[in-house]
Amino acid sequence: MRRVPSWWLIPTFALSAACGKPADKAPETPADTAPAPEAAAPSGGPKAIVTVIYNTPKDTAKFEKYYRETHLPLVSANQDQIGFVKADLTRFKANLDGSKPAFYRQAELYFNSMNDLKRGVATDGFKKVADDLKNFADGGLTGMIAVETNEPATVGGSEPMAIVTVIYKEPKDTAKFEKYYADTHLPLVSAKQAEIGFVKADLTRFASNLDGSAPAFYRQAELYFKSMADLKKGVATPGFKKVADDLKNFADGGLVGMTAVETK
Repeated sequence: MRRVPSWWLIPTFALSAACGKPADKAPETPADTAPAPEAAAPSGGPKAIVTVIYNTPKDTAKFEKYYRETHLPLVSANQDQIGFVKADLTRFKANLDGSKPAFYRQAELYFNSMNDLKRGVATDGFKKVADDLKNFADGGLTGMIAVETNEPATVGGSEPMAIVTVIYKEPKDTAKFEKYYADTHLPLVSAKQAEIGFVKADLTRFASNLDGSAPAFYRQAELYFKSMADLKKGVATPGFKKVADDLKNFADGGLVGMTAVETK
């Protein structure tokens, strides 16, 4: 039997979760009033994620100053109470065609399970973080709940990585999308990995918006490169072109493709 890379194994989860307000991104933490977390899921298992996608603010310099000096420290101060175990922060640089990016930033808070996430978003700490968004995110944002649908490799280090991010909109037929994605598209991506040069792939499926309504987007795929120079070389390869050309065969709801950089 053909061995398949762990990063594209697709256990598809049908999840729904109701939360309060859209929350934001990064690390939040002190522990006290939150219910005791359930036994942690295996470290390599799928994580549940709060994803916040920020639209471009009116004043990016003002946004960045508040984000760095006030919002992220608030998130960090509430991390233990909220219960997330990892935060990924990225800033979008451009659409894949070189034009201005469709979105400005993304923040992802990772929880060991969906139950942990549900408990976390019900805490006072999460409410404080969510209530702070109005103080700087004047361009608007989308807050969603997602689940990993692969087991990402542990790669990276102290240097920020460059990322190709693809955000899929709801397809016309989700079952057809999932079958093609698992059986054809992901094996194609895997076959071209060495040529393209990405070192890690994160695949997620959105379960709901933070208010419990249907998610604004359907899926997200992130390909990580060691540097922006490696990313630029990778997206110029024939292998990347084959992957991009395959999108029309299943992503009939549309998508947004961008380049980003980690800002951890």
